[in-house]
Amino acid sequence: MRQPLAGLAIIGVLALAALLAPMLPLGSPTDISKDLALGAPTAAEPFGRDDLGRSLLSRVIHAYRVSLGVAVTSALLAVVVGGPLGLIAGYAEGVPDQLIMRPLDVLMAFPAVLLAIALMSVFGTGAMLLSIALAVVYTPVMARVARAAVLATKIEVYVDGARALGATVPRLVLNHILPNAAAPMLVQASVLMAIGILIEAALSFLGVGVRPPTPSLGLMLADGRGFMVQAPWMVVFPGLAVMLAVLGFNLLADGLRDWLDPQHAAGR
Repeated sequence: MRQPLAGLAIIGVLALAALLAPMLPLGSPTDISKDLALGAPTAAEPFGRDDLGRSLLSRVIHAYRVSLGVAVTSALLAVVVGGPLGLIAGYAEGVPDQLIMRPLDVLMAFPAVLLAIALMSVFGTGAMLLSIALAVVYTPVMARVARAAVLATKIEVYVDGARALGATVPRLVLNHILPNAAAPMLVQASVLMAIGILIEAALSFLGVGVRPPTPSLGLMLADGRGFMVQAPWMVVFPGLAVMLAVLGFNLLADGLRDWLDPQHAAGR
């Protein structure tokens, strides 16, 4: 239980800081002060200032609002869309399975970042559009996880017993198959949130994600790459912020896997 609690604690603290960012005494993340440009970390500004004199601590915490929002929203959208598709494909099999999974396989053939860049280039930039683009990328993954879980669950003895007792298909799926197939989907959603943090930072770094003046960890890394020698804190702290968020989601996913899979936990 230590891993999921540690991951949940990290994500909880980051999410709470992001939600309360406007109320915290951090100052504006967009206020420019040329006189303080490239200011080194101090007790008052522990993360230092960037090339425009903006507070990096304020920008990092406000950037978590974007990063966590994109990660969670995209994963939830993938669960809402991909989960039912995988559930139908896994239970029905045959022609419905082929009709659902083959188009999703086409999407999976494209690298995630490349597909996200293509979608953002067509539909525009912004946190919400980025969330939708990542959800499109994630949906085939979630559908495949759901399908595999349903295929493994529907052959269990208790499912056959419920079917023999006359359970209807909706009752069979919702009451007996879905609850047991939800565990791998939950773990996969946690992994996708971690990947979402990285992809959001990567796309913003490349200029096709969140646009200025909205604070973004990827944008801060892009701004700081030209000042790595004279002001290394401009890339160190945003990079550590990305690492901490990804670590939190990965710990949560590993812990949930052990907690929800007794056989895996017993084998360790």
